[in-house]
Amino acid sequence: MDHPMESSAEENIVEESHKLIDSLDKLRVSAGTSSSNFKKKPVIIIVVGMAGSGKTSFLHRLVCQTFDANKRGYVLNLDPAVMSLPFGANIDIRDTVKYKEVMKQYNLGPNGGIMTSLNLFATKFDEVVSVIEKRADQLDYVFVDTPGQIEIFTWSASGAIITEAFASTFPTVVTYVVDTPRSTSPITFMSNMLYACSILYKTRLPLVLAFNKTDVADHKFAVEWMDDFEVFQAAIQSDESYTSTLANSLSLSLYEFYRNIRSVGVSAITGAGMDYFFKAIESSADEYMQTYKADLDKRKAEKEQLEEERREKEMEKLKKDMESSQGGTVVLNTGLKDRDAAEKMMVEDDDDEDFKIEEDSDDAIDEDEEDEEMNRFYV
Repeated sequence: MDHPMESSAEENIVEESHKLIDSLDKLRVSAGTSSSNFKKKPVIIIVVGMAGSGKTSFLHRLVCQTFDANKRGYVLNLDPAVMSLPFGANIDIRDTVKYKEVMKQYNLGPNGGIMTSLNLFATKFDEVVSVIEKRADQLDYVFVDTPGQIEIFTWSASGAIITEAFASTFPTVVTYVVDTPRSTSPITFMSNMLYACSILYKTRLPLVLAFNKTDVADHKFAVEWMDDFEVFQAAIQSDESYTSTLANSLSLSLYEFYRNIRSVGVSAITGAGMDYFFKAIESSADEYMQTYKADLDKRKAEKEQLEEERREKEMEKLKKDMESSQGGTVVLNTGLKDRDAAEKMMVEDDDDEDFKIEEDSDDAIDEDEEDEEMNRFYV
């Protein structure tokens, strides 16, 4: 016959288990929550590119073009080291993080200071998204200017956090700015295309190639190289180095990349090609809603499923621990008891050593007295 106290303890265990399960159920976030908060406006345009490609000048032209077309834009500056901007930024990282102070405090170089500043800013980026969400109905575009060192944003944890935060809330398009005059060399052109391809696979977002500085060099050669790899091979044929052979092989590998990418020629100085650029942005935003958002929701659902499985495993473990304890008190070993015992042993060892030293000193005194008596005897 079971003891009434044991049965009541088991009932308490079951009741506490149900309470814990109910509390965890309340904390669960459904997979459709993020989709319900998703807004189709504004379109986020993240501008990235190599140092010197004209990102800031290009962004200035975008702001001016938006104003002339009676569109409503919002500017976010993520470059903490820029001295001055040719346009006004609605949200500026320099107002929150002092780049030079970060370098002094953490004893960093220029690149380390920029990355740390961006990491600090990313910790509060949910507030930035909230500000834009409140103004979403009043905006058409949000322009994001990134640091000149492209790898700091594209390959850092903070860059991924910022990009995913935008992509989970608004249609987001990445614009890769290419320095057209410098890309007339087939090797440099291939390097730019490889970097653009890596950004596409890293962000998993629509990508638009903006060949800047077309007022200096026309971008038609780049379009021909992307459309027909034989033209590119003919252009690189005169170079017999290892890099040219590698670029020749890569031109075939990137053929699918060229087929599914949007590219436009623009000039940040004259404003040429800006209408085509905004058409490419609109097409990319539609592609985001049809393809990329579905993939994003799928990845979110998979992540939430893994989180759900982790919670269930923790609950099972907790229930087993509670059933094994039978409602009794579980004493956690914090190490304090062992530490007290160790200190007690150390004290006892010290007492033994003191006692040993006293014995040794007494023996030494006895030996000195015997020596004096012997000396007296011989005298």
